[in-house]
Amino acid sequence: MSRNFLDLETSPYLLQHKDNPVHWRPWGEAALVAARAERKPILLSIGYAACHWCHVMAHESFEDDEVAEVMNRHFVSIKVDREERPDIDTIYMTALHLLGEQGGWPLTMFLTPDGEPFWGGTYFPKKPAYGRPGFIAILEEIARLFRDEPEKIEQNRAALARSLAEQSSAAYPGEPNPHVLDVAAEKFLSLMDPVHGGIRGAPKFPQTPLLSFLWRSHLRSGQADMGAAVTRALDHICEGGIYDHLGGGFARYSVDERWLVPHFEKMLYDNAGLLRLLALVWADTRKPLYARRAAETVEWLFREMTVEGGGFAASLDADSEGEEGRFYVWSEAEIDAVLGADAPLFKRAYDVSASGNWEGKTILNRLARAGAPFSDAEEAALLPLRERLFAARAARIRPGFDDKVLADWNGLMIAALAEAGLVFERPDWIGAAARAFAFVKTRMVAGGRLHHSWREGKLRHRAMADDLANMADAALALAEATADGAYLAAAEAFIAELDAHYRDEANGGYFFTADDAHDLIVRTRTAADNPTPAANGALPGVLTRLALLTGHDEYLRRADEVIRAFAGELARNIFPLGSYLSSLETRFWPLQIVLIGSREATRDLAGAVFGLSLPTRILSIVEDGAALPPGHPASGKHAVVGKPTAYVCRGETCSLPITDPQALAAELSRARAP
Repeated sequence: MSRNFLDLETSPYLLQHKDNPVHWRPWGEAALVAARAERKPILLSIGYAACHWCHVMAHESFEDDEVAEVMNRHFVSIKVDREERPDIDTIYMTALHLLGEQGGWPLTMFLTPDGEPFWGGTYFPKKPAYGRPGFIAILEEIARLFRDEPEKIEQNRAALARSLAEQSSAAYPGEPNPHVLDVAAEKFLSLMDPVHGGIRGAPKFPQTPLLSFLWRSHLRSGQADMGAAVTRALDHICEGGIYDHLGGGFARYSVDERWLVPHFEKMLYDNAGLLRLLALVWADTRKPLYARRAAETVEWLFREMTVEGGGFAASLDADSEGEEGRFYVWSEAEIDAVLGADAPLFKRAYDVSASGNWEGKTILNRLARAGAPFSDAEEAALLPLRERLFAARAARIRPGFDDKVLADWNGLMIAALAEAGLVFERPDWIGAAARAFAFVKTRMVAGGRLHHSWREGKLRHRAMADDLANMADAALALAEATADGAYLAAAEAFIAELDAHYRDEANGGYFFTADDAHDLIVRTRTAADNPTPAANGALPGVLTRLALLTGHDEYLRRADEVIRAFAGELARNIFPLGSYLSSLETRFWPLQIVLIGSREATRDLAGAVFGLSLPTRILSIVEDGAALPPGHPASGKHAVVGKPTAYVCRGETCSLPITDPQALAAELSRARAP
């Protein structure tokens, strides 16, 4: 008997639709069997809990009895949470791109009963609007074509199936030259907005892999304009409306070129990327703004995004009370009512006016001062005003909270917290990273395999390659932050699982899904970041670090295999390859730093290391040089008698022994440029 089956799911997004009159099914073999048995096409709808336009389409169509009747009569309807099933989302978003569409969510695809796509789009209004046909008319026409003109369906299906298979098996190998890093950096620099920062035009996404690579290029080359492009972007992001000036945390992107008007959802992965970048750039610039935004974002993470047991939740919605941004925006009258006589000071600082700056309301921002930082005295005067407004805002109806824990996004945040904790000397941040790591390791592993999603004690879906790559990266960050060898062993275990189930033996690199994943029409494989770092982009850097920390050359061979497997992509489209390019730099020019002595004795030397922006660093702290892996350039070196000692190594050459932290900082600054 047909009914809505989403009440049995754990995803908050799917549960949002459990009371729809549409007879939704979750993705799985049961849904495909039903489509074959009923000889109906599949309507696949993919979205996520914090997606504004997903909510719009749900209210207009999926909650509507008239639309539901047409869907139930003609289709087997499947609802997918793209965060819970990124493998499904990747396949069908790729199919939409092959149809010439730009893509986005909600993703609406029409499939054969075997799950093969033949047509699709994104948001469709119930009635014709925005230059789009009405959804009911589309449904009726697709059903008619499927029934009366199957040859047209077959033509589209066959063409898309061919293209998807070709994309999956396509290989663009090569042998990259180090010069490509400079060429790519110049290309990225040419795309930067010289006024507002970030990529020119709108909408504006933070693009942290791209900005991180540009910052690395600045450090490597000494080109000030590359560094300025990164700090300009961070200045505007940190002072723009994309940042929550009362509660901390960054929204997903800005719809305008100034970073003023966000899509108000807050995603864990964006905040992880920005926290890591803020720490990296602050280490050199010491801009108080970056330290403040990092601390406020971590405070938000601990207060609003941490679940029982220490894992980190996925997202906060854009909408509350059915309106996008309602929780975050203000009228001038509301500001006056809360702050009284102090209101004028706050309004000048945060762009508050009677007319507002967005649909008659005000999105708090300090963009007018993005190039002229507030003084400590000004910040001190504004802090209690923000606290009063934050307390007043707490009485509002909050946006929806998606509390599922995703292994890949947690890996990103764990690594960011561990690195930022070292830079800003916050052991509590490192402790939180360790607790989240333990959460993933203990609650998200079953049958010896990492899983992708956890909610309310229930695991869903075996890991994707991104889960394992990001958790390996997180393990290495914690190994550095804690000197606990168990994290190094954990990183090796994650890589072993990747090698066992995800490796592309024919072309090199890794598939997104495991070799025993079921109910998929194709296995995808890419080095392109979108919207989080791609496993094949991040892994060469992870494998390089793991090789040099363990002395196991097999990891270096695997890093080179991944690099070569995707090197041809550099001549096709470098824009989504920020993570790959950063990994390439780490592979070409790793900066190995050895501190000889106890953790406590080497504390001042370690402070010199963490006080500089050194994105290619690989740090080892050992009691004696003999404890280093065989083949390490500093193997066998010893401490100067009675003193903790440092060695800085490039390639096979190490510096003379260094015992003074200031001298170590100077040597490291010189060594950044290969």
